Amino acid sequence: MTADGAYGRLDDEDYPAYTMGRAAEMLGTTPAFLRAIGEARLITPLRSEGGHRRYSRYQLRIAGRARELVDQGTPIEAACRIIILEDQLEEAQRLNAQYRRAAEAANPTAAS
Repeated sequence: MTADGAYGRLDDEDYPAYTMGRAAEMLGTTPAFLRAIGEARLITPLRSEGGHRRYSRYQLRIAGRARELVDQGTPIEAACRIIILEDQLEEAQRLNAQYRRAAEAANPTAAS
């Protein structure tokens, strides 16, 4: 792999660049919290060749949202479910907007 290829991954939101310890430190939480949200299937960290958990920036954002909810008193299982539902809602809204734009493009007089 070239140096350019390796550095290009730094911009990849899904590249598993962070160890469990570093991820926990960045979030101000514990490795046990990260294991718990993994067990709740909110995030599934990739594993290094040695079997260690590795997290992406995208996964850290999700874990950060879970931490916010837990810090507000929400049980971890409920926090994970809330985040999953929020993600599903966001995806549904994105698809609806996409379909709406396609329908308006196909029939511009109906949109007026």
